[in-house]
Amino acid sequence: MKNYKILKALSLIAILLSSPLFAQAPESVMVVEAYSGKILLASNATVKRPVASLNIIGTAAVAVDWATATGADIATTKITVPQTVTLIGGPNPMNLQPGDQLTLRDALYSALLGSDNLAAFSIADHVGREILSRRGKNGDSIATFVGEMNQLAKALAMTQTRFGFPHGLDRPGSRAFSTAADMVRLSAYAMKRNAFNFIVRQQDRNISVFTSSGKRGFLIKNSNELIGEPGILGVKTGTTPAAGPCVSVCMDRQPLVRTKPDGSKGATPRRIMVVVLNNPDRFNRARGLIRQGWSIYDAWLSSGAQVLKREQEILSMPMPL
Repeated sequence: MKNYKILKALSLIAILLSSPLFAQAPESVMVVEAYSGKILLASNATVKRPVASLNIIGTAAVAVDWATATGADIATTKITVPQTVTLIGGPNPMNLQPGDQLTLRDALYSALLGSDNLAAFSIADHVGREILSRRGKNGDSIATFVGEMNQLAKALAMTQTRFGFPHGLDRPGSRAFSTAADMVRLSAYAMKRNAFNFIVRQQDRNISVFTSSGKRGFLIKNSNELIGEPGILGVKTGTTPAAGPCVSVCMDRQPLVRTKPDGSKGATPRRIMVVVLNNPDRFNRARGLIRQGWSIYDAWLSSGAQVLKREQEILSMPMPL
């Protein structure tokens, strides 16, 4: 009887791990030129899976959009760490405690550069409360904020994504997931937001936390090892047991200037987006994909940038205002 129970338990574990939402599937990759949407490389790009702290790209995008829409200055708007932050768990690099305050900008720095899940949760709580207040409603601030994340995903045609929380931690039984393709869509959108773009390209940043005992400084270092390399602009790293090591990267080249048939000059902007999910050597993998991607893009452009099967060759990337 005892052996039967053990075998039954092992069978249940095997079933759970075989589920696409629990299994750590092979590496997922998507490489796209952002302005044309040209798919350059893809592997398991539409497989649903956890994406760790790449989730925080969505958190930051919603927060920046909220600030823009309401006229809030992220440099002066102070947010308060909520009491419920104690339920999050995971690393707490700034030793944030309920009641501590920091500016929205500094919270974004900590969340985006350092994958600070408590900072991300505090951002969501503040913005969620503000949204509820403007709507004249009461409710769950985090659920309201995550609802906005999912509305953004819908607007960006991220049909294989469901956000479940504003941080990047794994949660037992969570139905949150995304794909490499959808993370490219989200990253491309976020990088068009000036505040977001500026933050994620920084190698480090001194920020401040205001506590009951006074002001405390903290140096946040960017976890993205590619930052500082020529042309690299960001965007985000993430690692959890379920997701594996992940990275989203954005790189720009100078616009390509060409003479048109009428003699005028035309400039073609060039930006490559790379997402790697579940690769222990994610940074070198991303470097290699960037080189390959540019080579494929240059050849495509030189041959006339023909598109024969749009649904297979071009990634739809709506860019709502």
